[in-house]
Amino acid sequence: MVGVVDVLDEAVRTFRSLPGANFITATLILVVAWYGSQLLIRFLGRPVARRFQRPSLTKTVLGGIRAIVMVLAASVAASQLGFKPGDILLSVTVFSAVLGLVLAPIIGSVINGLFLLADQPYEIGDMIELVDRGKRGYVEDITLRYTKIFTLENTFLVIPNSNMRDRDVINYSAEDTRSRLSLELLVTYEGDVDEARAIMERAARETQEVVEGGPDIRIGSARYPSAPVSYIKDFADHGVLLDLRYWVKDPYYMPRVQSKIQERVWSELADADVEIAYPHQHHVFDETSGTARVEVEDAERQPRPEEFDTPD
Repeated sequence: MVGVVDVLDEAVRTFRSLPGANFITATLILVVAWYGSQLLIRFLGRPVARRFQRPSLTKTVLGGIRAIVMVLAASVAASQLGFKPGDILLSVTVFSAVLGLVLAPIIGSVINGLFLLADQPYEIGDMIELVDRGKRGYVEDITLRYTKIFTLENTFLVIPNSNMRDRDVINYSAEDTRSRLSLELLVTYEGDVDEARAIMERAARETQEVVEGGPDIRIGSARYPSAPVSYIKDFADHGVLLDLRYWVKDPYYMPRVQSKIQERVWSELADADVEIAYPHQHHVFDETSGTARVEVEDAERQPRPEEFDTPD
């Protein structure tokens, strides 16, 4: 056993005497640390995921563990190249100061990323909408620097977290995937308003993606009927304004659901005593209105000569 140890010790001394041995050793340390961090992430992946129960936090924690392993490995590799711990600490301090000045925007995004992870306005897999841009999509990834959104137009939006915190974001699937939509319809005063309301409610109930009924849906301290309901919203200038409010089960195909309901309403209005109102005006004349000259032309009347355009 002693002979084996002596042989190994001699081999190590021989290797160290070779030119470039320190660089090879440092490289091996980094390679081993890289693969070791991969194995460590696989080993700790499930426990960390069960502990935090959020994909974004899980990825951040595992990425931090990998970074710590690589930083320690880089320190050991630097010591193999002759750097002392004090020199390494000084170099890291100076490098951090320079990096902070040059990469201030990135550092700001990282800080905002930490706030996003703490505030939890959205999570990976949530469907969100950027109000200022009118873009809607799924959160694909959340890092310390940016948020990646996969839009419904089959494109990617990569937005720095410093910008995301300043935006108004609508989260459609944070806790309850059901979302309430509305449809306004202006019908004439002469039509059957009750029948119009019944048509709108029936069109929503017969759409598969709409919540047909059941217990009231609770939002905060308020409760709303889950079944589609049509209200008289306003007695407008040109007709009665009806407002249909209904809940969709999932927020992923809201334009399609809206289109289906409007198609059903349109088809049923054709056979109903209901007419969609449109802007129109009535001119009323009485004894105080003065005189209005009205001339009705005969379609078969021949035009007078002065009605033709004559050349200059």
